[in-house]
Amino acid sequence: MAVSGAHASVSPATDRAGGLPPFSARTRLLVVAPHPDDETIATGLLIQQVRAAGGEVRILLLTAGDNNPWPQRWLERRLLIRAADRRRWGRRRHAEVLQALQTLGVPEPALQSLGWPDMGLTEVLLQANGAAMATLATAIGEFRPDLVAVPALSDRHPDHGTAHVLVRLALAGQARPPALLTYLVHGREESHRSVEIRGTAAQSANKRAALAAHRSQMALSGKRLARLAARPERYAYAEVAETSPGAATALPWQPPMWLRPWLQLSVASAAGVHSWRWRDAPLQRDPAGCFHLPPAGAEHPRFVRLALTLRSPWIFDHWGWCELPGRSRGAAAALAQAG
Repeated sequence: MAVSGAHASVSPATDRAGGLPPFSARTRLLVVAPHPDDETIATGLLIQQVRAAGGEVRILLLTAGDNNPWPQRWLERRLLIRAADRRRWGRRRHAEVLQALQTLGVPEPALQSLGWPDMGLTEVLLQANGAAMATLATAIGEFRPDLVAVPALSDRHPDHGTAHVLVRLALAGQARPPALLTYLVHGREESHRSVEIRGTAAQSANKRAALAAHRSQMALSGKRLARLAARPERYAYAEVAETSPGAATALPWQPPMWLRPWLQLSVASAAGVHSWRWRDAPLQRDPAGCFHLPPAGAEHPRFVRLALTLRSPWIFDHWGWCELPGRSRGAAAALAQAG
């Protein structure tokens, strides 16, 4: 296996020791896709290589991708998008993803659609009182994957980052959880080591053909999507931070004072979900100026999200989600002394 910089490059015929596990007829890959086309852009080569080895693939599609008004306005020559129009658009995108999966060698029954709201996964998580995690846990348990591909927590699309949180919470507490691979579609890659998959010429051609099946998305964003799909498929294993019971945690953000009245802080763990306006959040501040949440119980993993409550045409997250790490004893002592 060749290693270049921070990435381990893996070709279909290469031993994956130290990278991805070898694929075989026993491999069961679950791809969690927030929207139709994510499965092709992020995992088109991975899907084909598992299928070529005789493994089974299932696609768990979280939304119908129906809240995508500008391509719909362009293709349907309409300005106002009503509920019935969105449902029709969702059916169109469902037909497109089925065609894309057929091109990648995945049969129609392997697609499971949950039908959650497009651009609304964060609300599903924050308002569902654990129901969303239970639904995901059931879907994962029924398929029994040994490998799960899920969006990276750092992906700036709100549905993608939240999808990561939902899956991590759905898997929390499992004695033998599947290996979790993260992929990035929107945003910059982080510096940690990742595994890069190389496809054969035929597999790369199939991936381009599968992307072309998403005609509704290619209409206005064809060049951008083609660039995304042409990037090497890179995956990182989700790293689970060690958090001891009772450990307080530092937030990675220090938002300016003038913006704080319009900020909302949310915390999600297996124990539940809580949200506050910034001024009402149970925050403490250490001598270095870092904000901390109070000690938690034994629940893990634990995620926090910072978001602006003002409406904006910009759909991507500025802060998004992060996983709360354990804090060093020195930082805990400094905060206790400051308090």
